Amino acid sequence: MIEKTDRLPPSGEGPDTAGTSPVPAPRACADQQPERAEAELLVAASVLLADAALTARQSGAELTSALFSWRFGLQALRRPGWALGTAVACAQALTSPSGLGFGANGGLIGEVARMAGNIAQRRPAKVAMAVDAFALRIRAAAVEHPNLDSPPARRVTDAMVAGNRLEALLAMRALIELLGVTRALTTISPVIMELLALLGMLDENPVNDDFSWVTLAGGVPATDPFFGLPSSVLKFLNPGPGRAERIEPDPILAKILATSRNDIVSYVSDIGALGNHGLALLRRVACADGAVRHVLLLPGTSFGLLSNSTPQDLVGAFDGLLRTDTTYTRAAKKLLLRAGVPTGSDLMIVGHSLGGLTAMNLAADVELASTYRVTHVITLGSPIDGKRPADHTTQVISLVNKHDVIPMLDGRGPASPNDIPDIWVELAWLDESYDYPLSHAPQAYSDTLRGELTHYREQVNKLISAYDGEVVGNQPYMLRDK
Repeated sequence: MIEKTDRLPPSGEGPDTAGTSPVPAPRACADQQPERAEAELLVAASVLLADAALTARQSGAELTSALFSWRFGLQALRRPGWALGTAVACAQALTSPSGLGFGANGGLIGEVARMAGNIAQRRPAKVAMAVDAFALRIRAAAVEHPNLDSPPARRVTDAMVAGNRLEALLAMRALIELLGVTRALTTISPVIMELLALLGMLDENPVNDDFSWVTLAGGVPATDPFFGLPSSVLKFLNPGPGRAERIEPDPILAKILATSRNDIVSYVSDIGALGNHGLALLRRVACADGAVRHVLLLPGTSFGLLSNSTPQDLVGAFDGLLRTDTTYTRAAKKLLLRAGVPTGSDLMIVGHSLGGLTAMNLAADVELASTYRVTHVITLGSPIDGKRPADHTTQVISLVNKHDVIPMLDGRGPASPNDIPDIWVELAWLDESYDYPLSHAPQAYSDTLRGELTHYREQVNKLISAYDGEVVGNQPYMLRDK
């Protein structure tokens, strides 16, 4: 079940920075209905173009493979005339502008030819169609996020679609001068994956194209968009076995935990109180039906350093997005083991940002899912759409502020043609916390849920009502890399 609301911010989208001009305010919802229909048509057209681009890429790979296969070489020895004609026809199909337009790829020779084409800035048909597909996605996203259609923002996106990196840099600089860094990044955040994919596809670097093609196909890229480094590199940057140590809460945390209950706003407030310097919390609840259940609260990323001694760092965030077996998941599993959670116990995991990613990574762990019954995973501002729990009965609830940059890092932006499973509950909204990182903060989520969108709060609380009861244990743990 997917449920969304499109409550738009007030005119100007929050207070303007002194000396800057506000981005034009969104139009009224009634006026947007024809535009939403147009956006759906744009997304549908982008799907067709993406399919055509991926088909052209596959055709180029198969044609290249056939042309340089040993079977073709053997036939060439037997029928040289036929082989020459076939080779010429294949070469024309691979290189002609009316064919695949330098579409060789796959295999040693095909990849060398593709790299040579990249360096020579030859744009094959597959790339041209992929670029058009991304351009249509960007246009569709501007319907829900009208700030993308402002002239300064459109200058950035148009330059990226054209492959003009210098103009894109100048346009981005102008946007930052106009709006400031945070608001400029927030403005382009709905299409950040499309822009990164365009960068990888249209630059001269031949080894970072996989990011773009996976994004086009709706997957979660396993490489970075700049250098093409595989996600496996992250396991060397984040190799810790994970460790969990019981600690006593400080007076402020203890006071907040003393008022905690089975309520989504309470859980978000607890996560905010835990901070992002390594703490996690295991709660034991004597439920109304007589069962004892457990709740694991996982905070998000510390942005102070690229890497620190806890799993809640930037390296861990990228690792959690691209892989499931991370230092954070290993530390969380040791927490459950050290706490003595009985085998077969019902477990609900609530996480913000990286904590939400880790919650889904834990739910995807077959060993953990067979040890405990992961009944619910609740994520706030987490890019989890490419992940799936090992137990299909696990109830996944994803809460998303559409102004938040982080949930879009899984490649599913507002104009993505891909969707989440029907049994998931996704509640998304636009609120007044426009600027990142404010829009990503736990407080922004709790303020929204206790405010105008209190019906979302009630909906989530109804879904987790099995955990209603008396809190009989709140134990914080300090998680370490090693």
